[in-house]
Amino acid sequence: MIRVATAECFTHGIVAREIHAYSMGYPMNYLWRVDAEVSLVAGLFIPTLSGVRSILRFEPPEPSATLNDIKVYTEKEDERVALMMARSVRRLTGADIGIGTTAGTGRGGIAVVSDDREEVINSDVEADLRFSGANEILARQESGIRRALELFESFISPP
Repeated sequence: MIRVATAECFTHGIVAREIHAYSMGYPMNYLWRVDAEVSLVAGLFIPTLSGVRSILRFEPPEPSATLNDIKVYTEKEDERVALMMARSVRRLTGADIGIGTTAGTGRGGIAVVSDDREEVINSDVEADLRFSGANEILARQESGIRRALELFESFISPP
């Protein structure tokens, strides 16, 4: 059994929901291409700096901007913070795999970590949390969810 935990921002906990549904035998919107036994330990939606500090228990880098305590990083900063989030949620929950997502400006950051592998990727859609319209933000989110699940699958696929 592979235990997984997520700390999500721009994917709004949907990655966790999809993994949980898959683990229970009722996949929702994502078409899974693997057959593995997984268990969702925790799925956290953490868009704010205070949430990162109090729940994930690390001091995040200073963001480029904030919107009501919501962190807005550049794409490169998002990649770094997503990795920090994935490492932290994995450590705090004792999961085998941790997933972190965050996006302010650009394509966002998506990180998946395990004992022997860490990988950071981006969504396929650029947006800016401060200035983009809902359609762009939601398109980035949808791409981020798909890309996170694809990367997660690569971690649990047999060699």
